[in-house]
Amino acid sequence: MMKKFIKETIILTLLTLVFTGCSDEYFDVNTPSNTATLDQLRMQDLMAPVIHSTMEGQRSAELSFGNYVQYFVIQGGGAAGQTTASGLWTQIYLYVLPNIKAIKEKADANGASHYGAVADILTAVNLGIATDTWDNIPYSEATEGPTNNFPGFDTQEQIYTEIFSLLDGAISALSSPDNSGFTLGRDDLIYGGDIGKWLRAAYTIKARYQLHLVNKGITSADDVLSTIANGFESVDDDFEMYYDDKNINPYYSAEILARNTGNPHNDIASQLVSSMNGDYFPFQSGIDIDPRLPRFAENGGAPDWKGYVSGKINEAPDGSTPNTGFAVGGYYTSIDSPLMLISYAEALFIKAEAAFLADGGSTTSVGTNSETYNAYMDGIAASMSTFGVDGSAYLADGAINVGETNLKLEHIMKEKYIHNFLNPETFVDFRRYDFSEDVFRGLTIRFEEASDDNEYFGQWFRRAEYPSTEVNRNEANVLANAQPPVAPVWWDQ
Repeated sequence: MMKKFIKETIILTLLTLVFTGCSDEYFDVNTPSNTATLDQLRMQDLMAPVIHSTMEGQRSAELSFGNYVQYFVIQGGGAAGQTTASGLWTQIYLYVLPNIKAIKEKADANGASHYGAVADILTAVNLGIATDTWDNIPYSEATEGPTNNFPGFDTQEQIYTEIFSLLDGAISALSSPDNSGFTLGRDDLIYGGDIGKWLRAAYTIKARYQLHLVNKGITSADDVLSTIANGFESVDDDFEMYYDDKNINPYYSAEILARNTGNPHNDIASQLVSSMNGDYFPFQSGIDIDPRLPRFAENGGAPDWKGYVSGKINEAPDGSTPNTGFAVGGYYTSIDSPLMLISYAEALFIKAEAAFLADGGSTTSVGTNSETYNAYMDGIAASMSTFGVDGSAYLADGAINVGETNLKLEHIMKEKYIHNFLNPETFVDFRRYDFSEDVFRGLTIRFEEASDDNEYFGQWFRRAEYPSTEVNRNEANVLANAQPPVAPVWWDQ
C-alpha cells in the first residue's frame, strides 16, 4: 500500500503549496489554477507530502555529505567541494515546515493528538538535519511569511532544545489515546498508521540527537541508554519510504540510469570498500568480503573489489584501476528501493556506542562489558537482516567477533558506517569524532587532484554554507550567522 500511495504523494507535493517567509522567490510564483487552498486541504492531504519532502531532503543532503564521508566519489574519483545543500533548504522551508504548521493547526482544532505528534516528530527530524547542516537556522520566525519575510535565526543550542521538546511532547501524546476519530492511514508513508512504531521512532530519534551532545557534556551516555531502551524493537520498525515503478527511486535514476545512458554519475569510494573487503579489517576465516557489499556496489565480476580514492583520478588505494560502481538492483539503487531515515540496526549501534562510553571507553581504549558487546553484535545481525543477506560467516569471523575484551570503538563505528550507507547521519559521526583515524580506520582527507576546493586544502568540511537565494533575500540575518564551511557547528566545538 505504501509503495502504491507514493504516486499520489508526489502529485500532492506539487499541488500543496503553502508559502514560507524565507525567500522572495517563494512569493514570486503564479499559483496554478488547480492548486487547492489551505482551507480545502485536510491533515490527510498534507501529511504524505510532508513525509515525502522530509525523505527527499535527507537524500538531497547526502548528495554532498556522502562524498564528504567517502561513501562515493564524483565519477572517476572527484571529491566534492563546499556545498550549500540548497535542495535540503528548499524541501524544509518551502514544503515541510509551512505544511507542518498547517497540520498542527488542523490537529489542534480537531483534537487529533496523534496527527499532531507525528507532525512534531517530522518537525524534529527536519530541524535536526537542518541545524546539523548549517548550524544556526531560521525556525521561530520561519513560517511567519508574508508578514515577516526576513526571519531571524535561532542558535543551534536553541534548536536542539526545541528538538527534545518536540519529541518529548510527541512521546507523551502517542503514549495516550486519541479519541478525535482522526487516524493516520494511507497518508502515513512510513508506518501506515501504526502509532506504536511512531512512538518507538520518537524515542530512537531522540536517542540519536542525545548522542550528538554527549561529547559536548550536555547529555550523558546513560541518558542515551535510558532513551534507546524504549526505541526500535526489530527491523520491522525501520523508518524508510519506498518508491515504485512509476515514481522511481532517485538513486536508481541518478546512478543506474545515468550511468547506463552515459551521463554523469558517482562511483563507490575506497573508504567504504576497504572497510568491507578485508583491507582495513583482514578477515580470518576465509571469507572475502562483507556480504552487504554487493547490495551496495558491483565490480564487474572482478576477483577483487577496488574503490576509488577520494580526490584522485581513477586510482584505487594500491595505485591500480578501481572497479566499483553502484549496484544494479542494489538495496538503495533499484527502481522501487526505499530511502532510509533511521533503523533498528542504527538504534543498536547507538546503544553499543553509548554503553561503551558509559563503561569508561574512549577512542583508543580496548575492552568493554557484555551490554556493549551484545548490542554491537546484534546491530550487525540486524543490518544483515535489513539488507537481506546471510551474515552468519561474517559474524563468526575473528575480525568481527573480537570478543568483549578486544572490542574497540572503531569496531562499533565501522559497523555503523557500513550500515548507514547513504545516510547523512554519518557526516555527524565523522564530525563528532573529529574525523579520527582511531575511530574510522584508514580514513584520510580527500586528495586535491580531482577536487575543486583548493581554498580549503587539507581541511575537513564541517558544515554547509547558506544557499545563495537566502543570502540574496535575507542578507543581514544570513551574514550575522555565516561561517566558513570548515568551521565546527556548536555541538562540535
